[in-house]
Amino acid sequence: MNKFREIAVEIVSIVGRDNIISGTHCATRLRLQVKDREIIDDDKIRQIRDVKGVFYNAGQYQIILGSGLVNKVYQEFVAEYQVSEVSKDEMTRQASGRLQRGIRNLSDVFVSIIPGLGATGLFLGLKGVIFNDTVLAWFGSTPEDVPLYVRTLSTVLCDTAFAFLAAFICWSTFKKFGGTPILGFLVGLMLVSPALPNAYDVASGNVVPIYMFGFIPLVGYQGSVLTALITGIIGTRLEIFFRKIMPESMDLIFTPFVVILCSVGIALLVLGPLVHGFEYYAIIAFKHFLSLPAGIGGFLIGFIYPIAVMTGMHHMFIMIETSLIASTGFNPLITVCAMYGFANAAVCLAISIKSHDAAFKTSGISATATQLLGISEPALFGVVMRTGERALGIMILSSALGGMLLSLLSIKANSYGLAVLLSPLMYIYDRYQLIGYVCVGIIVFIFAFALTTLLINPNKVAQRARKQPLKNAVA
Repeated sequence: MNKFREIAVEIVSIVGRDNIISGTHCATRLRLQVKDREIIDDDKIRQIRDVKGVFYNAGQYQIILGSGLVNKVYQEFVAEYQVSEVSKDEMTRQASGRLQRGIRNLSDVFVSIIPGLGATGLFLGLKGVIFNDTVLAWFGSTPEDVPLYVRTLSTVLCDTAFAFLAAFICWSTFKKFGGTPILGFLVGLMLVSPALPNAYDVASGNVVPIYMFGFIPLVGYQGSVLTALITGIIGTRLEIFFRKIMPESMDLIFTPFVVILCSVGIALLVLGPLVHGFEYYAIIAFKHFLSLPAGIGGFLIGFIYPIAVMTGMHHMFIMIETSLIASTGFNPLITVCAMYGFANAAVCLAISIKSHDAAFKTSGISATATQLLGISEPALFGVVMRTGERALGIMILSSALGGMLLSLLSIKANSYGLAVLLSPLMYIYDRYQLIGYVCVGIIVFIFAFALTTLLINPNKVAQRARKQPLKNAVA
């Protein structure tokens, strides 16, 4: 028996084969839907080799194994026990509440486009470095000396994603909610058609919108995330409806015709003027919130974000980040949220170093490395929350203070999707931004590490846990 099958067998022997309804996995966790959560001994599960932690949330008993390992254990789990296999989306739909499912569905729309926008952010950072006066001066040059073809290529690399963001969002929305993705892409392209006055030019006052009936402005919706998202949802619902009622002989042509006509008409004549205005003022309000005196806005977001991760509500931040980037070119939200990663890694590392339990120490250091690369669950659920409320409090406090400092310094990323060690790449567009972010990140890490070292004794926590084993993991 290989070690992956051994782990799977041990897990099932403790959870109970008859107790398992279905199973699936994500990037780091084995997710089991169980009949009776109370009969599972969490301490025994944690003692299994390579298990980094457990928790119960939204009807799922989740065992943290780590990236890569979970895939192999899951394969052996399915092969050995022929457990009913469901997708992560299906299990979440069955077990979680309506609000949580809604947030998850919306976040999934944006997850698909993160790689493209993240890469574009890095291109913008490199452009900021290459066209920087100081950098060019080192080579005895100025921005005017940069060849036209270089400037053109940089524009193509840096501006295309945001110019056609509405198309990407509509495509992803149609794909997520059961429509035909190419129809969504076409609808999105029509929202940013070159025939319409460019939204950015209209906002700057350089172009006047075209008015329909004398009062409905016809403009493109470059950067309008909500307009594209709602249009995509409406278009998907229309397509599903018309596919059911349209005669088969007419379905291939006339269903797309009706879907495109109705979707684009509703978007340009109704949704656009209403939603775009709401989105504009919402972004202004959020920017003012982050600019509150004494960095209180950054402090509150830095405080809330770790709690959102614990409850699975952090997915709602993705849509806000996308709106900020599309409208302003910057993402101050991920900046203050990113301090959670530094704080979580530091607390996890300090606890692991102080622990006398060799297995816990090894898994903790491994979880720290994983967190430094952007996956937080092993460190959060396997070490920090397992150690107790004080460790969790230090992590949240450190995250909040880091958010406050970054807010005071007006630090803001120009991308998203990168965490901890890789996150400085989102600030290379400006020397002040890069230095400020890196310094605050280091300060947060040192503060959280020192405070944990001084105030937390994981060995005493382990002794108490052995005397009074907890039967309920923190959700």
